[in-house]
Amino acid sequence: MKKKLQSIIFPFSLVLFISFSFAQQQDTPPVRLNMISERLYEIQGGRGARGGVYIGETGVLVIDAKMDKSSVDETIQEIKKKTDKQIIYLINTHSDGDHVNGNQYFPQTVTIIAQENCRQEFFHPSRDGTPSNWSKPELIPFVPSITFSDKMDIYLGSKRVELWYFGVGHTTGDAVVYFPEEKTAFLGDQIFSGRPQLIHSYKGGNSFEHVKTLTKMLETLDAEKYCSGHSEIMDRDAIKKHIDDMKAHQEKVMSLIKDNKPLEEIKKEFDENEARLIESIYNEIKSSK
Repeated sequence: MKKKLQSIIFPFSLVLFISFSFAQQQDTPPVRLNMISERLYEIQGGRGARGGVYIGETGVLVIDAKMDKSSVDETIQEIKKKTDKQIIYLINTHSDGDHVNGNQYFPQTVTIIAQENCRQEFFHPSRDGTPSNWSKPELIPFVPSITFSDKMDIYLGSKRVELWYFGVGHTTGDAVVYFPEEKTAFLGDQIFSGRPQLIHSYKGGNSFEHVKTLTKMLETLDAEKYCSGHSEIMDRDAIKKHIDDMKAHQEKVMSLIKDNKPLEEIKKEFDENEARLIESIYNEIKSSK
């Protein structure tokens, strides 16, 4: 009877596993390159955040690394359809897994670059206190090997790519990758559209600094297009609206705190999906007193 039961359960379990794997594949859209200019593309699809590809005169620069091998392999194949030039640089806009876990699946000849705080965050424990995997010897080669403080220029032949750091926001190490000829900036997770902004307090992120950082970015860059890791391409007006919305949330939370409202009551004054953002704002205000 036991053998008969096992013979029934095993095929059934196998069918469930195959069905689950197939469903995962079906839920993940294929990687594709959305053209911004003849040289610049936005990476869409695959597992992980949106990124970018820039085809320079001497090689290719990629922005952010997806989450898994299949998504990186797809990205590389899509790049090969556009050019036979090699990938030289990989920029990590920040340290979140959906932007950097794919680092390890790029060729070791690729130079990985990030803002200096971002590199340090690779080795921080996760939100639940679990030690970072990036300290493992086999993963060290895929941690950013070149860092910058405030600004760095990369030349791919005569074409210049600018890396900027405007301050704390989503994390402490968010880089902005700017393409002057295209007037296009890649922001990573410094801004979301259609969903609440995420502030990683455990990585030193701060909503009030986030507002200052985005304001400084608008004052500094002449960008017309802003590419986010989790939103459609935005314009300057969308960034300004995001800043205004964030300020309004902060002012409302401050007012409710003055009325001695506890956190759980304050959360009820906002949309349910904004709970994490409101908690971040609340904790920032409380800790500043």
